[in-house]
Amino acid sequence: MVDNVKDANGKLSPVSRCGWCGEDPLYTDYHDHVWGRPVYDAIELFEKLCLDGQQAGLSWITILKKQGTYRNAYAQFDPEQIARYTDQDVERLLTDPGIIRNRLKVNSIIKNARAYLSMAAEGIDFSHFLWAFVDHVPIQNRWQSLSEVPVMTPASEAMSKALKKRGFTFVGPTICYAFMQAVGMVNDHLEHCLAYQDCLDLGMSAQQQD
Repeated sequence: MVDNVKDANGKLSPVSRCGWCGEDPLYTDYHDHVWGRPVYDAIELFEKLCLDGQQAGLSWITILKKQGTYRNAYAQFDPEQIARYTDQDVERLLTDPGIIRNRLKVNSIIKNARAYLSMAAEGIDFSHFLWAFVDHVPIQNRWQSLSEVPVMTPASEAMSKALKKRGFTFVGPTICYAFMQAVGMVNDHLEHCLAYQDCLDLGMSAQQQD
């Protein structure tokens, strides 16, 4: 996808993005400023993993447009609060038009919160646990076209297996890879994309600090 933006002199110049984000302003902003930037905060990672699970069978833009209502419905993704949700809360959520009203998906976030707390009770840091699958350093790819980008990798398969063992749901290897892309564990922006270099620089900074 090629767009036009004004440079420092006020002139229009072409800007290239990964084609998957289309032209929706919400989606292009997400692509330009969120997707692929390394995330280390445990609660932010928990939220993103849960939302990627909600995406199953749908497009990400559908979930992105509902992100605010998901946060309201699920206590800003505070695992301790979500873990206390009852059957009555489930029924309430199933009537909320701001989220995907699928019982399995509604229950998934609750189960994931309880799995998160179980790990915490064992002294396992959720962020450290997830980033270990890329040795705590973002993987820098150099894709030239979307057709080159995988939908899963051995790392995402290993993450999926480990999360399922811990009690998480809606965490298949494809979902895990989408999650890894989004939170910057891998830089899968195309090399000619306007966001590629920023993500590369952030990844290099993380490597120097490791």
